[in-house]
Amino acid sequence: MSERRKHTPSRPSWRCPVCGILWPCSAAKLRLLAEYREDRPGLLTHLAKVQKAATADLTTLHPGVALPDLTPRFVGWAATR
Repeated sequence: MSERRKHTPSRPSWRCPVCGILWPCSAAKLRLLAEYREDRPGLLTHLAKVQKAATADLTTLHPGVALPDLTPRFVGWAATR
């Protein structure tokens, strides 16, 4: 029996190893919303920490390249729901 692959970020690229798109993908967002259903501040805090880690990884992965604002990608989607 094979284990289902999770929609967790592949570091340092911060892409979903299942979907291949930028993480958090739709499946990851749904899982996070369910996991933090009763704790929106906790979700936003978690996403801010994840964004900080992603910024560090992506800066190391692409030295000298200015990163776009990652806030909409990591935190913005959860703050508006």
